[in-house]
Amino acid sequence: MKKGRRRVRQITSLEERLTEEAKSLRQEAKTLPPGIEKEMLLKKARQNDAAAQMTEWLRSPLG
Repeated sequence: MKKGRRRVRQITSLEERLTEEAKSLRQEAKTLPPGIEKEMLLKKARQNDAAAQMTEWLRSPLG
């Protein structure tokens, strides 16, 4: 029997979800002492911000 693909309808836009995750990661990073784990959280937050900006840019109308 073939399994169907599970589909989830998103309520918020991708940009909003990425921005919220970045905010959450930064809050979590504030609680950590300096080190690798904190740097990894901050790096992921920056990547989410960049991804949100890129998707917003790609969705914008040309001209």
